[in-house]
Amino acid sequence: MDLPHRAFVVYIYLKDRANKNGVCWPSVNRIAADTKLSAATVRRAVKDLRKAKLIETEQRYRYNGENSSLLYKLKNI
Repeated sequence: MDLPHRAFVVYIYLKDRANKNGVCWPSVNRIAADTKLSAATVRRAVKDLRKAKLIETEQRYRYNGENSSLLYKLKNI
């Protein structure tokens, strides 16, 4: 695949933290801190991965209606 390095790094990070169903929900800031990438770079990487159809994302919400971290669903490749 012709993915940028940032997308590869984020995909490996998500894959390492996914459960047996291929689902995980780390925040962008947590991914950025753990991978030493900026939050903006992580957001671009997630966009690259969605475009390549390697992941799906779903917005999660707290009980009071505020946004929470995304739910990441990894596709089987």
